[in-house]
Amino acid sequence: MDQTIIFFFAAIIIVGGLLFAVIELTKKGVKQLDVDRYRTKWLAIEHQLKKNEPSSYHLVILNADKLLDQALRERGTKGETMGERMKSGANLFSNRNNIWTAHKLRNQVAHETDVQVSYDAARQALAGFKQALKDIGAI
Repeated sequence: MDQTIIFFFAAIIIVGGLLFAVIELTKKGVKQLDVDRYRTKWLAIEHQLKKNEPSSYHLVILNADKLLDQALRERGTKGETMGERMKSGANLFSNRNNIWTAHKLRNQVAHETDVQVSYDAARQALAGFKQALKDIGAI
């Protein structure tokens, strides 16, 4: 009788250990981002912004949004569009309003032909994108 109980508990421990191993190996967690690669890309975006070149304002906003979207996708954030990924990852951001404002400005730049962006608005959008990238561990 004692050997049966020992065998039973040993079997439970072995099966439990195997189940735990399978769960750990197959679960889809948050993927680590290549911080150096994202930092390099971010610095290149920041250097594209030129105070006396209004065309650079649009470019940096588009590129910063694209970099954040890439990081969210690579991190495994759910959603078909950038907006959906931002909604599903909303709890990741320390200041949701700033990133939404920056993304809305990006949408205006991308979809409206007569959008005027000031240097200060471009810098503010970049600050929002930068904080979001920090919040998700990309930079």
